[in-house]
Amino acid sequence: MTTLLIIVGLILLTLFGTPLFVIISGIALLLFHLAEIDSSAIIIELYRLTSQPIFLAIPLFTFAGYLLAESNTPRRLVNLSRALIGWLPAGLAIVALVSSALFTAFTGASGVTIIALGGLLHPIMLREKYPEKFTLGLLTASGNLGLLLPPSLPIILYGLVAQTPIDQLFAAGIVPSILMIVMLSIYIILFRRKQLKELKIRKSTPRERWQALKESAWEIPLPFIIIGGIYGGLFTATEAAAVTAIYVFIIEVFIYRDISLRRGLPVVVRKSMEMVGSIIVILAAALGLANYFTDAQIPMRILEAMKTFIDSPIVFLLFLNLFLLLVGAVMDIFSAIMVIVPIIIPIAASFGIDPVHLGIIFLANLGIGYSTPPVGMNLFIASLRFEKSITFLYRAALPFLIILLIALALITYIPALSIGILPLIM
Repeated sequence: MTTLLIIVGLILLTLFGTPLFVIISGIALLLFHLAEIDSSAIIIELYRLTSQPIFLAIPLFTFAGYLLAESNTPRRLVNLSRALIGWLPAGLAIVALVSSALFTAFTGASGVTIIALGGLLHPIMLREKYPEKFTLGLLTASGNLGLLLPPSLPIILYGLVAQTPIDQLFAAGIVPSILMIVMLSIYIILFRRKQLKELKIRKSTPRERWQALKESAWEIPLPFIIIGGIYGGLFTATEAAAVTAIYVFIIEVFIYRDISLRRGLPVVVRKSMEMVGSIIVILAAALGLANYFTDAQIPMRILEAMKTFIDSPIVFLLFLNLFLLLVGAVMDIFSAIMVIVPIIIPIAASFGIDPVHLGIIFLANLGIGYSTPPVGMNLFIASLRFEKSITFLYRAALPFLIILLIALALITYIPALSIGILPLIM
């Protein structure tokens, strides 16, 4: 009877909007209690995970990402992109794609990209005669494009949980991310040409290009420092995080002076560490649930059940994509990584799926799920940010989601797009 009351209580808490980590924690503690396992197992596992050296990369990259988000980097990034690729047909729309991808890669949060860059690009695109429905669909759907690019925080967390080399995941995500950007760009140029026919192509002058390059001179080297340093053997992913945090701190506080040392910096530190704290709380909650699943051999039972109607990797990947899109729409990416990854890894391994390829499939799905109706998180963030109804954003984002789903199919069924680059740089 007590157990039933607890279950009913958890359901009611969920319906009243209680944070997901509280619900996950409650479920985990209940299951451990029913299995007569000491709940301290949750804390022991959390300690094991957080004591790994690579875990230090999470607060360091988060701090660097928040410094960039709170500075004038979004404006400089947009200006630089416009100067370099704004001459293309529908160039401003492509600028939005590229800027969003780069910004999300460093902040690790697609919602932050919609709020920061979306608020910057939305009035500019409307002023240049882009239809509002097209503009909002583009800004909403492109918020997740950088989740596969280094130094994306979800990649680091996935590598920690799945015990997959993070440098390999960083490399494997580059081509799939570029593929999604290119496919969306082609769609914008070719299939929206009639809708955007009133737009004038404006070429930047050499002076404007030089000015944009000069303004961003200190930020342009950042991705090359990270990627070149890791794959050039100069430092590890954790050391890259430290280098990034120090570099961004120096340029934003002392060179650009976008962030005040006395007033702005404490705010950035507080916000970024609140984010890290929430990740640790989610880790603790989700680890408990994942541990129970492992102890109860839930993945093995699921695998045995699946083998009765799935005997092909192709069919398994199809069902996996459908499942992960649903997960991405209803769970935040950190909780999803912690709860779902331990379940699917042994199942995917039984079908011969490469663990690095699986990681890219997993993160690509969750990123797209953020903008998938009816409950994708980015749809609600965009609805609040742009003051539009959620149903309007459903319709606006749908064409872009279709393109992203086609890209997802290519990423899923052509492993070389992810792991083909590894022998070249590892």
